[in-house]
Amino acid sequence: MKPGALLSARQVGKAFVSNSAQRWACRNISFDLYPGEVLAVVGESGSGKTTLLRLLAARLACDEGSVGYHARWPGHAPSDKLTDLAVMSEAQLRQLARTDWGFVEQHARDGLRMNVSGGANVGERLMALGERHYGQLRSQALDWMARVELDVERVDDLPGTYSGGMQQRLQIARNLVTRPRLVFMDEPTTGLDVSVQARLLDLLRQLVDELQLAAVVVTHDLAVARLLAHRMLVMKDGQVVEQGLTDRVLDDPQHPYTQLLVSSVLTP
Repeated sequence: MKPGALLSARQVGKAFVSNSAQRWACRNISFDLYPGEVLAVVGESGSGKTTLLRLLAARLACDEGSVGYHARWPGHAPSDKLTDLAVMSEAQLRQLARTDWGFVEQHARDGLRMNVSGGANVGERLMALGERHYGQLRSQALDWMARVELDVERVDDLPGTYSGGMQQRLQIARNLVTRPRLVFMDEPTTGLDVSVQARLLDLLRQLVDELQLAAVVVTHDLAVARLLAHRMLVMKDGQVVEQGLTDRVLDDPQHPYTQLLVSSVLTP
């Protein structure tokens, strides 16, 4: 591992039991992620992409290997060491999830509170940092709604009255308002119209550059990977079969499975 990694996975694996048989959803996965870097995890459905994402975000516990994160805790001196997620307390993991991490769900409704207003969805994460002043919360909610190209006049409307693309942009604002260092994204453009996807991808790319976010993006869409990611992992049957710089992997794939993925996109 080079110095300065923000997130580090080492021989990560997760198994599930079905009909008394153990099946590895993903196994032997290692990589490092650095500040400001976007990593795409690509592959077909059932390849283990989402399971890996949930392991990295501590939503599942590893059965093998470990995930380390360069955590910064209030009141503690900065450290160059990575902390194993497995030794963090539930309170520490919750704090990371609410402040230093973001998680953009595939379906925006899973990442929003549908019974409170759009503005309240954005302001809620700021309250985890101790903000209680209503005027400040509303001001930042309005600012972030504008930044993700939402009509600020809709600040008091419930998310259920928003279109699918608007809900996804609201979810992004909710996650980025605390200026996290790391964001996990699970198929962020799935189910959106092509024109809406394009606008959302442009927005994500701008915000990643502006905020110098590190991100792990799970997607089956190679166009999304090319637009957003510096590097990519290609997964098949729970294993990483190829990894490298995004343009290199897509323009000169080495593994037969990657070649098949790329050719299937290029074939009319």
